[in-house]
Amino acid sequence: MGFTEAVRTVFKQKYATFSGRASRSEYWWSYLAYCLVMIIFVLLFGGIVVAAGEAGASSSLIAMVIIGGLLMLAAFLPAIAVQVRRFHDRNISGWWYLALFIGGFVPYVGVIAGIAIFVISVLRGTEGPNKFGPDPLRPEARAEVFA
Repeated sequence: MGFTEAVRTVFKQKYATFSGRASRSEYWWSYLAYCLVMIIFVLLFGGIVVAAGEAGASSSLIAMVIIGGLLMLAAFLPAIAVQVRRFHDRNISGWWYLALFIGGFVPYVGVIAGIAIFVISVLRGTEGPNKFGPDPLRPEARAEVFA
């Protein structure tokens, strides 16, 4: 799955879909797109802050804060959904992501939780279908129970 296909899948086709599985490429390409949009927004915001500081226009600052908040809010749900589907690809319940996310707010445990989320996101998904759906890379594959 390429960059544009992954972004289209995450932000358009499966915006709030928590069921099914997500391949590593779908997850990481969408994460890259999210980071690029945030970097561009921060650079634009910084430029407007510098320009508004010289001109004294605070209405543009308020507009940028509102736009940034709406952008973060719009990207929050698909980011969680693709992370849950990534956990499903490893045959792990999405509720574990919630537990690790909450654990991320506990001092010292948060580092371990962050590492666990990262490792699960990096590891290859289970081959063939699992209890969360067919393999996103090879949907025609079937599980061999007694192979």
